[in-house]
Amino acid sequence: MKQQIHPTAIIAPGVTIGENVIIEPYVVIHSPHVILEDNVTIKSHVYIDGYTTIGTGTTIYPGASIGTKTQDLKYQGEKTFVHIGKHCQIREFVTINSSCQENTTVEIGDHCLIMAYCHVAHNCKVGNRVIMSNNATLAGHVIVDDFAIIGGMTPIHQGVRVGKYAMVGGMSRITRDIPPFTLGGGVPYKFGGLNIIGLKRNGISLPIRRELSKAFKLLYRSRLHVDEALERILRELPPLPEIIHFVEFCRETKRGLMGFQAIDEEVPEIEEKEEEESKSIAIFR
Repeated sequence: MKQQIHPTAIIAPGVTIGENVIIEPYVVIHSPHVILEDNVTIKSHVYIDGYTTIGTGTTIYPGASIGTKTQDLKYQGEKTFVHIGKHCQIREFVTINSSCQENTTVEIGDHCLIMAYCHVAHNCKVGNRVIMSNNATLAGHVIVDDFAIIGGMTPIHQGVRVGKYAMVGGMSRITRDIPPFTLGGGVPYKFGGLNIIGLKRNGISLPIRRELSKAFKLLYRSRLHVDEALERILRELPPLPEIIHFVEFCRETKRGLMGFQAIDEEVPEIEEKEEEESKSIAIFR
């Protein structure tokens, strides 16, 4: 199939357009530096600007704005980039701004689902297979690791990192880092334990989940200082890659970890049970 470009689309001279690209009515590609790789679909009324690359098989839905100038007032016209990976779904009215500071990039990984009205700001890095539900918003310099899920109406503060396989509940307010493999939500933010359903779906075995559960309990249920809890995790648990990653994430945090404001409250122990795992957790969708 050849390119299908509607005659009402406005495309700057010099735009790179791959094979089997579909560009629907009233699309505006304002910058000659845009690259659309093979099998990309740009639906009606999308606006694309800047040094933006959209990866193979990605679909951009109506009303989205991609690659426009950052909202950071420090921007002084530097050359910055947006890179969207392969086979992503960028839904209606999503805004993905360009970066700030010379030669920096806003990155969206492969196979991501960015739902309607989400916002990704300057200098953000979003990993592979990330899901952002409607109206989730990332401020500048946010990192979202692979397989993370962010619930709807959830703002994430500048410089925060969300760990891989973490699930953040809708209508939360995230001001500090979210450790990998965890599930939580609310204001103030409280953890329910591991994201067990997400870990099972992605092939994380039961023995690994059990060790991660022990690590989580040492960090959040033992009432130990963070540094002491992390030392005990390394000392008492097997050196699985997932355990090492959990500890390194917590040690490398720059903004601190979410959840410790609720440490003094009574929190029931969370045990992994097959009948509980099969239940849907509606507030985290």
